[in-house]
Amino acid sequence: MAMLAASPPGSVDVAVGAAIPAVNFGVAPDFSLGVEEELLLVHADGHGLAHTAVDVLAGLSSPPGQGTAQPEAYAEVIELATPVCSDATEGAGWARVLRARLRATGATTIGSGLHPTGAFGDVVHFPSPRYRRIASEMRGLQARTPTCALHIHVGMPDAEAAIRACNALRTHLPLLQALAANSPFWHGRDSGFASARAQVFRAFPRSEIPAAFASFDEYAERVGALVAAGDLPDYTWLWWDIRPHPRLGTVEVRALDSQSSLRAVAGITALVHALAHWAVEQRGPWENREVLMESSFRAARDGLEATLWHDGALRPAAEVARMTLNLARPHAREIGSEAALEEIERLLAEGNGATRQRAAFARGGIPAVLAHLVDETARIS
Repeated sequence: MAMLAASPPGSVDVAVGAAIPAVNFGVAPDFSLGVEEELLLVHADGHGLAHTAVDVLAGLSSPPGQGTAQPEAYAEVIELATPVCSDATEGAGWARVLRARLRATGATTIGSGLHPTGAFGDVVHFPSPRYRRIASEMRGLQARTPTCALHIHVGMPDAEAAIRACNALRTHLPLLQALAANSPFWHGRDSGFASARAQVFRAFPRSEIPAAFASFDEYAERVGALVAAGDLPDYTWLWWDIRPHPRLGTVEVRALDSQSSLRAVAGITALVHALAHWAVEQRGPWENREVLMESSFRAARDGLEATLWHDGALRPAAEVARMTLNLARPHAREIGSEAALEEIERLLAEGNGATRQRAAFARGGIPAVLAHLVDETARIS
């Protein structure tokens, strides 16, 4: 994420120990957006995994201020990060530009939480110190199959607002996960999950929905304890579904499958953006972590067909979505994301990425799934 790659003049740079070396809330404009999407590299012929990130990145450059392409843990994955944006439509527009630059190198990509046919163990780790260390510590977990996610950052006015936003947004993570579910196939077969990626990633340590925090000081204290207990470099090794990102000055929603459809990127980003605007004003009470984790599992398993615990009862995901859209719309209107938010209505009517992958399979098996993902990821609208 390139929202604040370095602290600009006048930034707040508060040392709170090695766990959180810098705090930059309030530096970027309030509620500015950044979108990061991890895309799988595949061969043009047959669409199997391609271990080519080193070569692709060597041939790819972005002008300053126009986003970045970055390595990820696997040599089969590239992460595209937009510049700071004002709304979801702009964010999706930059994602379109970055995808086009990637295609111009000759790379073929798919947006999906997992590669539908990637064989167990068909991975190459990206050769960097960070990713070598992750591979060494995660061992067999890191040698299974690459995972790809959509991460959405929203700029926060101050540290306490970031904590309130995290606490309140946790409630909506299962719905967001259901809307974004886009990985039903693994190792050449239907997993039975709408988001198999979510369950693969859950095997990693520190990959959960965190409990609520009473304050930024409590957050810093708990993060410091985790970093010390795990002998970790800093807080970025806490792979929570949602987390404050003090160095960037954002709240980061991380629990979402990578998307092939740019329209889906725009709609999901718009919903996160609007809910973050709502969330900073909330004061609790906060939803129980264990309840959220259960709904998260149900969202990953059943996608838009799930029933989720919301407002004191198990409700169909579509009903939860309608309630959430009613909550989000006034805030989307205020921050300029209302038009993009209409994509959520289309997802509810036509289905999410998992729905489209399974429909492709019904038409022509796994080859049709792969062709669908390549085509939709390359589509400019």
